[in-house]
Amino acid sequence: MSEKRKIKFTETILRDAHQSLIATRMKTEDMVPALEVLDAVGYNALECWGGATFDASVRFLHEDPWGRLRTIRAHVKNTKLQMLLRGQNLLGYRHYADDMVDEFVNKSIANGIDIVRIFDAFNDVRNLEASIKACRKYGGHAQGTISYTLSPVHTPEMFIKLIRQIAEMGADSVCIKDMAGLLDPYNTYNLVKAIKSEVSIPLELHTHATSGLGSMTYMKAAEAGVDIIDTALSPFAEGTSQPSTEPMVYAFDHSDLFETGLSMEKLNEATEHFRPLREAALASGLMDTKLLGVDINTLIYQVPGGMLSNLVSQLKQANAMDKFEDVLHEVPRVREDIGYPPLVTPSSQIVGTQAVLNIVTGERYKMTPNEFKDVVRGKYGATTIPISDGFAQKILGDEAKNRITHRPADDLAPELENAKKEFAEYIEQPEDILTGAMFPGPAVEFFKYRQAQKYAIDSTLLDKEDQVYPV
Repeated sequence: MSEKRKIKFTETILRDAHQSLIATRMKTEDMVPALEVLDAVGYNALECWGGATFDASVRFLHEDPWGRLRTIRAHVKNTKLQMLLRGQNLLGYRHYADDMVDEFVNKSIANGIDIVRIFDAFNDVRNLEASIKACRKYGGHAQGTISYTLSPVHTPEMFIKLIRQIAEMGADSVCIKDMAGLLDPYNTYNLVKAIKSEVSIPLELHTHATSGLGSMTYMKAAEAGVDIIDTALSPFAEGTSQPSTEPMVYAFDHSDLFETGLSMEKLNEATEHFRPLREAALASGLMDTKLLGVDINTLIYQVPGGMLSNLVSQLKQANAMDKFEDVLHEVPRVREDIGYPPLVTPSSQIVGTQAVLNIVTGERYKMTPNEFKDVVRGKYGATTIPISDGFAQKILGDEAKNRITHRPADDLAPELENAKKEFAEYIEQPEDILTGAMFPGPAVEFFKYRQAQKYAIDSTLLDKEDQVYPV
């Protein structure tokens, strides 16, 4: 019998799993009791930061995201910590200047991140350059990433070319990010096989269970030579999250071909911690059962699960739920008009909002938000295929002749020093500058909340001692 090949696992329960199922509402205190157990499982990495965790911590949980990262690092001594970064967008929703990108990556690594997964919503590799350069500069592992999607113009050859370009930029590993669960087993096998023949650095695969194909896709990817897969512990797995960790480990370890090296005993112990959190989320309605099943619409319309829920929300606000099917049909048409971008943050929100407006107003492109115009202007980067001159003229008018073709961040002046001045009165740590720059409104509200908590008056002590004691 030939020697078994090891398949490595990245666990997503601390980031993408709860982002996908409970809108990123898991608190740090919910994670802490399980961290040392997770550290003992034997994972390749714990994905614990980035994505929407930063925004949700500040906006909804009144938590310092940097404090969360430091807390996780203090408990996780042996396993690499991983984050998701939107390239030049960092964790916000616009492009930031190169000095901001450099400092954010610096502080992320300094506070405990080992692996930075870097992607761009438009697969414009120019938008990865600054992040990859900074990651290598500060001693991190730069994982360059392609956003997988389906369209008439996306081919395996296109994705292989992107992977090759990312590897040549100095990435330490590469990742296929299938944010909508569009990959199917046999096409994945062929794609992974082809990529492994082109690049020598490790290849990771990230998918979602939305379409029902995730686990099968991982098995075929392993057969084709993938090195690492992303899974979630079962209490926060399946549906719009990742395939479950435990059954994937069991399946590989009971095969003649593969082994994982992961401790099933520790996996079960961690699962027992998170199961009550799942039950509480279901009982409160925070975890919507609609997100837990198979949704074939993701294969028909290439619409990620999170984008579907956003469309429903927008239509409800417009009292136009009867237009849902019309909007689903409009999404691919809008996407075609702007050069077939992958549907991932922020392009998914931009395309989805425009599709809703086109249907609700009864006239296509009667209203166009500024973000949509920025896509046409080229401010987010190059689209998969060029946007036609005629469509650009329709959306931008005379401004269409000034569309940019260079790297968008080349037009951005350094902004770190201005951010230091803007948020000077709130800064308690250098990282606060970055928090403020990315989310100015929510950050200031959080900073005020933090100050109020720090200097809260204990009325009982005040009555007795007539003093204010910092809490």
